[in-house]
Order: sequence, then structure tokens, then C-alpha cells
Amino acid sequence: MARGWESKSVEEQQAESSTTRPKGTRLLSPEELALQKRKEGLRLARKNIAQQLETAHNPNHRKVLEAAIAALDSQMESLG
Repeated sequence: MARGWESKSVEEQQAESSTTRPKGTRLLSPEELALQKRKEGLRLARKNIAQQLETAHNPNHRKVLEAAIAALDSQMESLG
């Protein structure tokens, strides 16, 4: 098979997969997508700070990290 034909088949498959979605799922509104991204960002930030807290030895640094986690938890809770 010629290389050009193969790549067109792949492009068609990618286009089909991006336009079809599993049954029972719905498209999210831009606001819902933004909320999901915000929640994921907060979750990742909390995970990062928790990892830093595991290795922190200075009591003052630990307090700052614990306060940051509490603030992130509060933000996540307010988002729902």
C-alpha cells in the first residue's frame, strides 16, 4: 500500500473518533469545562504541596504548606 493512502486512512480514523462519543455522555458547556479544569488544577496543586509537606523538616515551612493545603481544600469545597 502506498504511504499516502495509509496516512489518509489514519486521518479519517482520527476525524471519526473525535466526532463520535460514547453513548450516555453529553457535551459539556464552556462553563462546565472551565470548572473541570479549575478543579483539576486545584487537585494537582494540592497533590504537589502534599508531596512537599512529606519532605519538609522546618516547622515554619510545614505551617505554610499546611495553610496552603487548607486554602486549596476550601477552594475545592466552594467549587463543589
